[in-house]
Amino acid sequence: MALLFNKTKNLKISQEIFEARTFYSRLKGLLGKKNLEPGKSLWIDSCTSIHTFFMKFTIDAIFVDKKMVVRKCVSDLKPWRMTLPAFGAHSVFELPAGTVKDSKTQVGDQLDVVG
Repeated sequence: MALLFNKTKNLKISQEIFEARTFYSRLKGLLGKKNLEPGKSLWIDSCTSIHTFFMKFTIDAIFVDKKMVVRKCVSDLKPWRMTLPAFGAHSVFELPAGTVKDSKTQVGDQLDVVG
């Protein structure tokens, strides 16, 4: 089981990562879920913008480039919203609301997927 780690802050962000790499898994994302449990995250590959259409809960998002450097953080993205594209991003981690603030993750931080 992989975890998301902020190397800059020496802090674990997420204990369990679910990956969305196929067309179907990227399309579905978190749709149909009632929430995203604390400590869990969804990693969407090849993604520079997200939406929360049809979702039932608020999320945070951390966009990273190919080297896992944070390019953009979005806090408290409510249902029926969307983000503008994150310049230089390659993928995104969708996380429970409050995770960005609690982890103090910010643009420029170096992340790592461990495990």
